[in-house]
Amino acid sequence: MTTQFDKVYHGLSSQAGKFRVASSGMAWKGENDEDVTLVPSDQIKWAQWLRVARGFQLRVGMKGRREVFDGFERDDHDKLAALLKQHFSVTLEPQEVSVKGWNWGLTDFKGDDLAFLVSNKTSFELPLHQVANTNIAGRTEVSLEFSAPSSSKKPSKSAPDEMVEIRFFVPGQSTRARGSDAGSEKSDVEDDEISAAQVFHDSVKEKAGVGAVAGDMILSFEEVLVLTPRGRYDVDMFPDFLRLRGKTYDYKIVYTAISRLFLLPKDDLHVLFILGLSNPIRQGQTRYQYLVMQFSREEEISAELNLDEEELSKYERLQKSYEAPAFEVVSSVFRALSKKKITSAGSFQSRNGHPGLKANLKAVQGDLFMLDKFIFFVSKQPVLVDLSDVHQVVFSRVGAAMGASAARTFDMKVVTKSGPEYMFTSINKEEHEPTDAYLKDKKVRVKNEMVPEGDLLRAAADDSDEEMQSVASDEDEEPRVKRTGDDDEDTENGKLAPSTP
Repeated sequence: MTTQFDKVYHGLSSQAGKFRVASSGMAWKGENDEDVTLVPSDQIKWAQWLRVARGFQLRVGMKGRREVFDGFERDDHDKLAALLKQHFSVTLEPQEVSVKGWNWGLTDFKGDDLAFLVSNKTSFELPLHQVANTNIAGRTEVSLEFSAPSSSKKPSKSAPDEMVEIRFFVPGQSTRARGSDAGSEKSDVEDDEISAAQVFHDSVKEKAGVGAVAGDMILSFEEVLVLTPRGRYDVDMFPDFLRLRGKTYDYKIVYTAISRLFLLPKDDLHVLFILGLSNPIRQGQTRYQYLVMQFSREEEISAELNLDEEELSKYERLQKSYEAPAFEVVSSVFRALSKKKITSAGSFQSRNGHPGLKANLKAVQGDLFMLDKFIFFVSKQPVLVDLSDVHQVVFSRVGAAMGASAARTFDMKVVTKSGPEYMFTSINKEEHEPTDAYLKDKKVRVKNEMVPEGDLLRAAADDSDEEMQSVASDEDEEPRVKRTGDDDEDTENGKLAPSTP
């Protein structure tokens, strides 16, 4: 005999389906015939009943995993409890939920979930398998960042909001035992005092598998120099994601979160490989939307991918082994695994034959690349401007009254249609002509407010003549003496009387 419950949701599904219970087990079927979840009777270990946002929820525990169904009515409890007892000899245990709304309490790791308890009642639970990164800021704050599964599609504008980050304030200290390095049979046990936030951070990393090697690693690049965020990281490449492993921070980045790839020559010795991320990574309060890696042109590596011929055939332009410059190997592997095109330098060339210019944005110095579709300023915080979003570019020379020293550089203000304006300063004056030609070739509106160099020098000469005349007039003027004190008595009719030696 089968009992059916309608309008029941499975997990985080937004579509309701039908839930059935029989002696052989449980089954849930969505609107799509292919969307079916089966729970065999011999795998059911426990069951829980609790109040959630979508009515009441049934949690079914199995070995190593659990299934969640919600949308039940309050009156369904007795019927479900009787069915579970009759078919599976399992007691439906009610779980109390805290509705106080307090933001302080205790944390408890329950299987694959992190539970936040208020007055010993569950306030909310977080799925640890969806934790992409966890970082610790200072000594008391731990952040958990979540990412959607790699198979999920790009959300539409009508998609609901999702939580992507949560922070926990964990004060106090904790102790952990550590053995001595003496090597004796009975090691001396010492108390190593660390912050409670560090213990919580380490526990989340362990439970969520952040930083651990999971799955079959295809290739690993060791000690890669990353300029943003600065440090040296090991880059482990997996089929669906990559992992950055540094001394302080570990990051898991799914390939679907990579929006763009850039391969740009920085100078005659170095090459930059840049990843644009749709979900920025974070260190403390700073977010990084771009990962900037730097490689030496002369550095060569040999690498062999951990893929058989069948798996290799799934990727385009991916080789079994490489023996080439490091930047070529890294960019080729990233291009194949992320399935993103690489943007390289365009036709623009500076006076030195480079695709970029030295410039400043506010107080930050960087390289300004003129690409086919973008203006890309690469620095500690890169800025990417789409040429289709540029309203106009204004050339100017600040400080014309300063003389010839101001004629050596010029400024370039980029005004975008979306609103932001970027003022790039201290660009060598010899780069004005190729930059102007590049923008006009791209059909970008250009406005020139630069003072001609001849007028600038004449203005400087005029200012110099005025200063010389001012100095001369000051030298011709006779000194005037003002007497004070008793000498005021010698004053007659407003004139100074001759003094007596």
